[in-house]
Amino acid sequence: MTIRQLSVFMENKPGNLNDVLSVLAENNINIVSLTVADTEEFGIVRLLVCDPEKAQVKLRENQFTVRIHDVLSLEMSPKPGSLYKILSHFAEAEISIEYVYAFSYGSKSIVVFRTNNREKALEVIRKNNLISITENDLKPNTNC
Repeated sequence: MTIRQLSVFMENKPGNLNDVLSVLAENNINIVSLTVADTEEFGIVRLLVCDPEKAQVKLRENQFTVRIHDVLSLEMSPKPGSLYKILSHFAEAEISIEYVYAFSYGSKSIVVFRTNNREKALEVIRKNNLISITENDLKPNTNC
């Protein structure tokens, strides 16, 4: 029920994000989703890619600090209030959301998030019959 997300830590300087993207492009690694959280001095780039292990190796070879984290990913209806309905289940279970982002992939609307209690969150997902997205659901039909 979890997927692997890359977190790349970098100094907030012009061109650094493009350097990350260049490494992935040169190694034929498809980006499914990308979000950036930044401060004045540093940023965290969170990515879902077609091959997290290869991406981690290639980014480290290019001196980037990168980790792979397990995150939760659910399909949601493309209607107003869908994200609210999904996250309400976790709020009712008193599970904090550390971060969240959403995107569309093909015909699916997808929410990705990390909680302070993954095991309890997995119980909420099962109990409420929420639809998990797997890494295979996010792979393009072409080779990575």
